[in-house]
Amino acid sequence: MDEQALQISGHFLTRVVLRNYKSIASCDVQLGRLTYLVGLNSSGKSNFLDALHFVRDALTGSLDIALNARSGLSEVRRRSSGHPTHFGIRLEFRLRNGQQGYYAFNVRALKDRGYEVQTEECSLNGIGKGPFFKLEGGKLKGSSETAFPAVTSDRLALVSASGLPVFRPVFDALTSMGFYNFNPKSIRELQQPQDGRLLKSSGENIASVLGHLERNAPEAVKIIEQYLHTVVPMVHGVKRVPVGPMETVAFRQDMAGAKYPWEFLGMNMSDGTLRALGILTALFQGNRDYMPSLIGIEEPETALHPAASSALREALQRASEHTQVVVTSHSPDLLDDASITADSVLAVVANAGETKIAPIDEASRNAIRNHLFSAGELLRLDQLMPDPVILAEIESGQVDLFGDCR
Repeated sequence: MDEQALQISGHFLTRVVLRNYKSIASCDVQLGRLTYLVGLNSSGKSNFLDALHFVRDALTGSLDIALNARSGLSEVRRRSSGHPTHFGIRLEFRLRNGQQGYYAFNVRALKDRGYEVQTEECSLNGIGKGPFFKLEGGKLKGSSETAFPAVTSDRLALVSASGLPVFRPVFDALTSMGFYNFNPKSIRELQQPQDGRLLKSSGENIASVLGHLERNAPEAVKIIEQYLHTVVPMVHGVKRVPVGPMETVAFRQDMAGAKYPWEFLGMNMSDGTLRALGILTALFQGNRDYMPSLIGIEEPETALHPAASSALREALQRASEHTQVVVTSHSPDLLDDASITADSVLAVVANAGETKIAPIDEASRNAIRNHLFSAGELLRLDQLMPDPVILAEIESGQVDLFGDCR
């Protein structure tokens, strides 16, 4: 892959706009190839990632399934004294073929406790310049295409529109985002053989993913093993192994007095080792059959020794050269490196239950740019705060969900 193609493939979402999504009243941020969402527990970092996850779930399953998985519309739209009746999401993107565009929708509550997609838009290269569609209340208001599939107001139209070749790349990119909050129990237990192209959220198909990589991208397995050995020095390798009709992962590990490493099944490994394997597999799962457009990981430092932070940072950076990476964190150790730029950090805080997200304030940006402090050192000093000027700009007016990219 040449350098230009690498740049395109490594940076999918360029801007995310949210309105009334869970604890987030309004949010308008730029994303780079690698973005750290930094804030205290319960500040709302997970809600930002979940908004992206919601889009994927609503497209791969249905809007109803995505809402029910989050306990319904009342739990998804922000709770406040103003009782907002809707929530909205806008994603601006760059596809692997170089096309730029946006996809946006808002969902409104109805009096009968139902809901409808109030407005939905998708545009490539600008309305009037490339493929686009716009719907209101389940009715088509405009499209570049002479024939458009039938749609209803309780479903996202992009699902049906993905049958049209011009919109299929948008659908494929949005549905190939992966989001991870690893559960060692799911990785440890025997697993049913599954589709191994995309790792599932808790790691419950990790054996199938490793098997798929062994067949299609053995170089990716070597990278996973190299980083795993750095994080857990006693571990020398990992592979998928069948166990009757089931499967699991097996590790090669040093044992005192043994000439060669012994093999241990996942059920005998520590939570930290299993989480490390999950994170590394998520980051390097791309192969010739399937390349995730974005990887979102919740607090990758959890259950890992602080000494592993350097290897984890390097793995995140290396993976972001091919796949966009967004991580949530409150670990000073993970951020304690001069290579982490101010532009790659978004600060997240909560005031009276409302999440605010923005680039860090100018003083902290200058400290990082001038190498006075690392992002991790500023976090230890409780100095990674959202820029109040940018927050004021967002809060001073309605955040635009629809219309051409700015």
